Amino acid sequence: MTVTTESRPKVSAWAWRIAFVVAVALQLYGVYAPQEAGPDTGIPQIDKVAHCFLFGAVAFTGLKIGLPARWLLAALAANAVISEIVQHWFLPQRDGDPFDSLADLAGVALGAWLATVKRPRAPRRTP
Repeated sequence: MTVTTESRPKVSAWAWRIAFVVAVALQLYGVYAPQEAGPDTGIPQIDKVAHCFLFGAVAFTGLKIGLPARWLLAALAANAVISEIVQHWFLPQRDGDPFDSLADLAGVALGAWLATVKRPRAPRRTP
């Protein structure tokens, strides 16, 4: 008799959906807030890490809930560029930075890659 045990609990579909909504809300706030979101830490270029994380989180959770990769990743790539244009032209206390767009795109790629990586399964136990 073969007994299959799953060592990791599965995350429910609702949990992934909630995570996606939260990730989208944080991303939109981070890139479209009238003033730069978050405290000034004094660490040079730390905002690039935040950009990468915000866009990566949306890509990762969006793919986990089953959104079509082509549309999701295209929308995120467009938002990476458009958000910097909006910051430059329409948000006087913000400045558009092309390197932020590159960090956004790196986050999209990283999130998509992490969402598609297959994790090894627990070994089957046979008595």
